[in-house]
Amino acid sequence: KATVSVLYWRLFIRACVGRTYKTMSAESATKEDAVKLAAEIEAKLKQSGPFLGGEAPSAEDAEMFKKLLGSENSEIARWAKHIESFSEKERKAWRPANSGPTKAERKAAFAAGEGQGLKVVAKKETTGEKAHKDCLDMMPEHPSFPNREVEVGEHWKKVDAFHTSLKQSAGKPVFTFYDGPPFATGLPHYGHILAGTIKDIVCRWAHQTGHHVERRFGWDCHGLPIEFEIEKEHGIKSSHDVMKIGIKKYNQYCRDIVMKFSTEWETTVTRMGRWIDFKNDYKTMNLSYMESVWWVFSELWKKDLIYRGYKVMPYSIGCTTVLSNFEANMNYKQVSDPSVVVTFPWLADESISFLAWTTTPWTLPSNLMLCVNPTLEYVLIQDVETSKKYILAEARLVQAYPKLSKLKPKDKKPFTILEKYVGKDLVGREYKPLFNFFFEKKKKDGCFKIISDSYVTSEGGTGIVHQAPGFGEDDYRCCKEAGVIEKNEEVPCPVDANGCFTNEVSTWEGIMVKDADKAIQKELKDMGRLWSAGSIVHDYPFCWRSEKPLIYKTVSSWFVNVTEIKEDLIKNNKDTYWVPESVQVGRFNNWLENARDWAVSRNRYWGTPLPIWMSEDEKEMLCMDSVEKLEKYTGKKITDIHRDSIDDLVIPDPRGEGYPPMKRVSEVFDCWFESGSMPYAQSHYPFENKEKFENGFPADFIAEGIDQTRGWFYTLLVLSTAMFNKPPFKNLIVNGLVLASDGQKMSKRKRNYPPPTEVIDKYGADALRLYLINSPIVKGQDLKFNEENVKKVVKDVLLPLYNSLNFFTINYNRLIIDGEKFASDVPVTNTMDRWITAEAQRLIKDVTDEMKKYHLYTVVPLVLKWVDNLTNCYLRMNRKRMKGNLGVEDQKASLATLYNILMVTSKVMAAFTPFMAEQIFQQLKQLVPDEEKVDSVHYLMVPATPESFDDVVIRKVERLQKVCIMVRTIRDRKGLGNRKPLREVIVVHSDPQYVSDVLEMSEYVKEETNCFELTCTSKEEEFVIVKAEADNAKIGKKYGKDGAAIKKAILADQENIAKAVMKDGKVTVAEKTLLADEIKLVRSFKESATKHETFTDGETLVLCDVTQDEQVVISGTAREVIARVQQLRKRAGLEMTDKVKVFFETEDEILSKTFAQKLEMIEQALQSTVRPSKDKDASEVLIAEQEIEELGLTLSLTRA
Repeated sequence: KATVSVLYWRLFIRACVGRTYKTMSAESATKEDAVKLAAEIEAKLKQSGPFLGGEAPSAEDAEMFKKLLGSENSEIARWAKHIESFSEKERKAWRPANSGPTKAERKAAFAAGEGQGLKVVAKKETTGEKAHKDCLDMMPEHPSFPNREVEVGEHWKKVDAFHTSLKQSAGKPVFTFYDGPPFATGLPHYGHILAGTIKDIVCRWAHQTGHHVERRFGWDCHGLPIEFEIEKEHGIKSSHDVMKIGIKKYNQYCRDIVMKFSTEWETTVTRMGRWIDFKNDYKTMNLSYMESVWWVFSELWKKDLIYRGYKVMPYSIGCTTVLSNFEANMNYKQVSDPSVVVTFPWLADESISFLAWTTTPWTLPSNLMLCVNPTLEYVLIQDVETSKKYILAEARLVQAYPKLSKLKPKDKKPFTILEKYVGKDLVGREYKPLFNFFFEKKKKDGCFKIISDSYVTSEGGTGIVHQAPGFGEDDYRCCKEAGVIEKNEEVPCPVDANGCFTNEVSTWEGIMVKDADKAIQKELKDMGRLWSAGSIVHDYPFCWRSEKPLIYKTVSSWFVNVTEIKEDLIKNNKDTYWVPESVQVGRFNNWLENARDWAVSRNRYWGTPLPIWMSEDEKEMLCMDSVEKLEKYTGKKITDIHRDSIDDLVIPDPRGEGYPPMKRVSEVFDCWFESGSMPYAQSHYPFENKEKFENGFPADFIAEGIDQTRGWFYTLLVLSTAMFNKPPFKNLIVNGLVLASDGQKMSKRKRNYPPPTEVIDKYGADALRLYLINSPIVKGQDLKFNEENVKKVVKDVLLPLYNSLNFFTINYNRLIIDGEKFASDVPVTNTMDRWITAEAQRLIKDVTDEMKKYHLYTVVPLVLKWVDNLTNCYLRMNRKRMKGNLGVEDQKASLATLYNILMVTSKVMAAFTPFMAEQIFQQLKQLVPDEEKVDSVHYLMVPATPESFDDVVIRKVERLQKVCIMVRTIRDRKGLGNRKPLREVIVVHSDPQYVSDVLEMSEYVKEETNCFELTCTSKEEEFVIVKAEADNAKIGKKYGKDGAAIKKAILADQENIAKAVMKDGKVTVAEKTLLADEIKLVRSFKESATKHETFTDGETLVLCDVTQDEQVVISGTAREVIARVQQLRKRAGLEMTDKVKVFFETEDEILSKTFAQKLEMIEQALQSTVRPSKDKDASEVLIAEQEIEELGLTLSLTRA
């Protein structure tokens, strides 16, 4: 097989190279190309081992790939090795028609023994009964993790695990957590699952490290998401429709759907293993919550941080309400808008017109001024074709004459420059308005003139901007500074709540403003005022809820004076800890530095009403801070404070009976104000839980997606700073967005992602949890969701842990059946037991350290390394001990170590994989000490962080592992499976301590590498030549122009310089003293060493004698026989504790010698008697028999 394997890879390379150069460039070859070719070669060779399940390509072959295929394809051989990273569907598509059965088909046939001379006479069926009362429950060989998780969930429900854990932790230090409220009008998606997983991990860890962690689920019940849903359902298209049905009925519609998907939410959140209180949840529509929101607002009112004003704000036509600036930034899209240039004749000389540009023709009827840049150069031009004269910025002539940029120097220009100005010279010039809608009203205020401001640039347009202060923030500011409008004065804004022109613009009254663009352009053209009309593609804000384009318009709104507390916001932000920090100091800090006043009122219906009662003349205002206060002023008993319950309540004007009663202002709160009030309102602070809240504020931890940077994170900080001048939280994890596998936004319509429930049902919640936190998404970056990587977590983490637990169970039961007693507190003396114990202590320390920093993304790599150490090193190297092959005392010691290690694993991983941790604990529960015999592992604490651990034994085993990996690399390169022994392994290292460490672990090295003899030496000179090379980067940086001379000198005397560095740690070269880290030591094998197969990593050298003489072949054959018997036991359904006799029949010379020379070894490994078939008694009860043609061997199993 080894010969076939090497031949295969050679042909594979040649085919890839030949195909590549025939049909494509080297750079364009892909892994799919390589896979297809490999499958074709496999079919031609009529063997499938090397490609679909065999050995990796050798280092030499991989290097050949690199040379022949180019650097872009240097990993093509590695891709072939990892073919299973592709889906089964993809693999089937790549396989040629004549390539034989698939790997899965071969595996199924193998399990059934098809075509292999297998006869199972009495296959044992698993009954699930214990062989001894003290045995552990047997575990299924092929587990369904999703099903096991459901069972664990049922157990938690039965013992009320979450609430029990809270009762147990009562009185411990409080760890405060705030959960941002989602809307229940949609199903939970991956973004919710991700944030929920992060929150659950941190809160579980806090609980398991000695804290009391209350976790209450919350629901955002008010605002646009709810209103938008019921408006779609009931065909409500405008505010007029709302008034027709009435606010009471409208709000009842909202109440009816608020908790539409709450059951689905609870099911999914619980299925993901998240522990949070749904029974004691909070809802933003509850009276207690709304009353606290009133109190928060009243506190800002008392601090004079609330004012009413007219401002140009983002306005949603679809939702008929103003939006905050951060809401307006949530949903930009590329759109095509009009691009028009309009003429404004100069009143002093109407033969001259100012050219102004706009992308919003619908704002032109409200024009009051034109604005220029005071320092920009402007020109008076005369059009060659029409002889008309125009003024615009010289730098923007291309806007009026688009073909100007294509003219050559000698080409005649379509205009003549008559005069030049600076922008400030144009200020004060009057122009002829486009329309007369506001002429009479505003002419007397000094409108329809040129003003100047630096916001006008030469980067677009004509350098002259038309000013409609009702629809532009800069327009409003410039007109106010010019004195043509007063602060809080109503300016021309002829657009109603539904985005239609009012009767102030009678020509287009009732028409949606965006729909009026074409009609206005036609009118301008008919008037002779339209210079040009085209279109422009640019980013434009859309409503995040209705998906309709926003407009900007002047509205009356209630504002929080954020600019007044901006410096405190910046300071308090610095007092918090963010993961990742870059979001805090970058995006969020920048937002704070440019913070604007926050419009907190909405002209809507379903929300917490503003608690302001105002007199008819707006001179008297009263702000309510509680329901009790409102009852006092109105004399009414109040049980609900939604609009339909309190809009009719009036309060006497404090000035006396001669004044009409005060009425509540019509607005409700922005739902972001409500969610920002969550820390106080969820506890009905300050009306209840006053001491409890104050002891737990600020929160220890919050977490949400990066889209909340300008949302919840911001509103929390504004309100806590305004009230207490404190940050609302101490620690924050910001997660990125979950995208579809193609990098696009996940879309139900496109079906470009697997539904979360399907993934959970397929792989389990633990797998999804680990996949999500082991990604850039927990560092604020985006994640392209890949279902195959969820599957990989099962394969790399969950299945190895399960198999480790199963292995313990089987061997523990074997110990008990043999009449022995188990104790978990056996002294740890064996080197490997000491090592895995030290590694467990290091795991505890490393995970604890990373969790203190909220670095969830570093935990999974630690877990992966731990699982690899446990399964591929500790269990692999100690299987014989645990099976009892090396004596019962050693078996007890190794099983005790494995038990303790599994318990540590269960506790440390409980926060991350709560289901698997519980499964491990429940399987071992009968063995745990009485003080830990509880209903759930989640009641137990994470083991205390060790002050130190045995790093010496860790160093020794790491060196053992390194040597074994290097030997394995040589085996892979030569196509030698691990069952074939090596005559000798030689390990060379310059450090005597390294050599001593490997020698101390020699028995493990020999067992793991399957070699007869191990030689270790520090005498490098016998095997290698050591040469010095310059570290070009370091020498160039430190010595500059002298670096060239130094490098030349090193090349001239490489061996002596290397000796000097190894002896003294430094060397003088070209009159410069170089330190050891500025020199690279390169080792190469001497010719005398080439009779061995060699490998080096630059420090450690390994040589293997791969000679296959008779003694080596016999030892390898013995291992093959052991493996075949084990396979036969498995097919017969036997468990490890089932005793059998083994009989063999063969005429093969090597096999006969193998049984003669290695019988004791084979029997010890199988723990069965092994005899020739001729010794079989007629009374023997046959269990299974198999004729193995390729070995010339027949095996039989009978009952012992």
